[in-house]
Amino acid sequence: MFGFEKIDLSFSFNAIFFFVGLIILAAYSFYVYRFTLPPVSSVKRFLLTALRSLALILLLFIFFEPVLTLTKKNILTPLNLFFFDNSKSIRIDDGTNRVNRIKDLIEKTNSTSLNGNKQFYTFGSSVNLIDEDSLSNINLSETVTDFSKIFSDINQAENSVASITIISDGVITEGTTPIYSAEKLGIPVFTVGLGDSTKKNDVEIKNVINNEFIYAETPTTILATLINKGFSGKTSQISFYENSQLIEQKNLVLDQSGVNSVSFEYTPKQSGEKKLTLRISNQDGESTFLNNQKVFYINVLSNKINVLLLAGSPSPDLTFIKNAFSVDQNLKVNTLTQISAGTFLEQNPQAKLDSADIIYLIAFPTNATSDEFVNRLSNNLENRNTPFFLLLSGDVDLNKLNRISNLLPFTVQMIDKNYLQVQPDIQLSELSNPVLQNNLITDWNNLPPISQPIVALTLKPESKLLAKVRINNQPRNNPLIVSRSFGTKRSLAVIGKDIWKWKLQTATKDLTLFDNFIFSSARWLNAPDDQKKVRIKTSKKIYSTNEIIEFSGQVYDESFSPVNDAEVKLQINGRDFKEELNLTSVGSGLYEGSISSIKNGDYVFNGSAAIKGKLLGDDKGSFNVGDVDIEMIDSRMNYEFLNLLAIQTNGKFFSPDEYEKLLNYLKELNTNSTKEKFVTSEIRLWSDEWFLITIILLFATEWFIRKRAGML
Repeated sequence: MFGFEKIDLSFSFNAIFFFVGLIILAAYSFYVYRFTLPPVSSVKRFLLTALRSLALILLLFIFFEPVLTLTKKNILTPLNLFFFDNSKSIRIDDGTNRVNRIKDLIEKTNSTSLNGNKQFYTFGSSVNLIDEDSLSNINLSETVTDFSKIFSDINQAENSVASITIISDGVITEGTTPIYSAEKLGIPVFTVGLGDSTKKNDVEIKNVINNEFIYAETPTTILATLINKGFSGKTSQISFYENSQLIEQKNLVLDQSGVNSVSFEYTPKQSGEKKLTLRISNQDGESTFLNNQKVFYINVLSNKINVLLLAGSPSPDLTFIKNAFSVDQNLKVNTLTQISAGTFLEQNPQAKLDSADIIYLIAFPTNATSDEFVNRLSNNLENRNTPFFLLLSGDVDLNKLNRISNLLPFTVQMIDKNYLQVQPDIQLSELSNPVLQNNLITDWNNLPPISQPIVALTLKPESKLLAKVRINNQPRNNPLIVSRSFGTKRSLAVIGKDIWKWKLQTATKDLTLFDNFIFSSARWLNAPDDQKKVRIKTSKKIYSTNEIIEFSGQVYDESFSPVNDAEVKLQINGRDFKEELNLTSVGSGLYEGSISSIKNGDYVFNGSAAIKGKLLGDDKGSFNVGDVDIEMIDSRMNYEFLNLLAIQTNGKFFSPDEYEKLLNYLKELNTNSTKEKFVTSEIRLWSDEWFLITIILLFATEWFIRKRAGML
């Protein structure tokens, strides 16, 4: 009707009342003009009745707030999206002539009519829309390939996308496998594979398992997995380096299963960041030597950390926390257990307090704690910036706890000895928090209840709420785990007691949630990096050749408030390389900058931040360029991925030789698949100014005719 699929009229009140009112108003108008004084002709009476009736009905119409809804159907022209791989791996010479292949496919796509629209994109680290004239300028220079970026911005509900075609070797070097996100779109994905999918003879260091943080003078194990194809029974030599210094070499016979494991014991002599390299000897006939080494970095911390467990009384929590720490040789654990007023079970309380690098306050201080010791504790935490963990129970004396109130992650107004039975409700936004990240959300959700005192507290602005509570499996707003990092001061609190129950629960399931939580809390509390007013780092430690090196900085003033107007300078040094870089402020104390086109090798940077010539702080770091070019490691086309992506989305895999067949298929698909889009618009008739003008004109016309006829 009138070019619309559907026309609806709706009222804010029941339409029945509108029609009843309509009849009443029409009847009223007829009644008024049944007789006139002086008498007028029947034509004039009918005209006056009609004018008044129409005016009154329009007023009633506006009162009921009518809305006219119009639904129109649009036929959408099919849109075909083409994504061309712009990564360096397309340059690999494997006998299939990938570069000429992709240029040929671009030309064919450009010259073929598909009975629909076309859009062209390149992808690598990002997705870029390009016009037809720019297709010939694809430079195949991207250093990473992230397939997930292809599907992140496509919204089928708002466009007419009929197909997605991806021309690539299928090698993913960054991001996640996009099959699930592609399936959700409901758009067929066609893939065209470039390169040779034949498995070639190769020896590869597949992965390396190591701890990111270790301690000086403490041995740790570096475990590597080696993969070989076609070299079973051959002897290889694998070498382990710290920087350029050879630490150890091992000979091994490559296993018939294709998999070897090899381990090295590493004992760093000094603290600091260490660049480590594993390198396996080349075999004659390997398809590539680029994957024969693995470079990684380890942070070496100073010698053993002194941990003090300061308890208000003997308790299972004290015992279980102590046992958790006892298995780590890098930690020296002391305990102070209060048994009466001013008395501890252990000797030398002051010496142990002064030597502590981290303090765990387990239901401490209590009303039995002497004021003298509380003052010593407060001075230690305040003046030595000793980080601490607080297990807050109803046994804690509020007045004495408030001696360190400025260091706590919250302000406590009240503590009651009555307890609630609560379970943790981990905040999803904090799952990657270093205190929690070593455990799964399902592990946290399955923990037994612990006892939480009834407290009244307020979180401080710089604090992070890591977990709330669940009571009878119902989420509540009560905080459970709270952290605070403010300047050089760090604190972590669990509002409750009986956390030892978490260990009993997990032990039967062969899990280590309790131990992970205790260890992670100690590592976070002892971590030095975030205690600096100026922090500068690279986006990653190892870059491919020609990859952009991205720097980011965070600058604070003396009160640890973000600084936005600092001058942040970097000095970057490498072999035969020296360059200065100024980072640009992006707000909230954050600074960014980048460099590109630097030679392969090891680099160090020194940065400083100053405001009006006054130095706020400095930082340094290192990175590597070109030791690993991830785009060039695996020369084989990933047929398995490309084929699976096509199958799961109701598409199909094609070889470059079948490209004409693909284009004909897309043409047929566009012809047979008509896409419709229904567009709905609403017109609020009651707010239309022309209705009001019409009503005024009707009443004015009626009045004019009445006056001309001599009527009142």
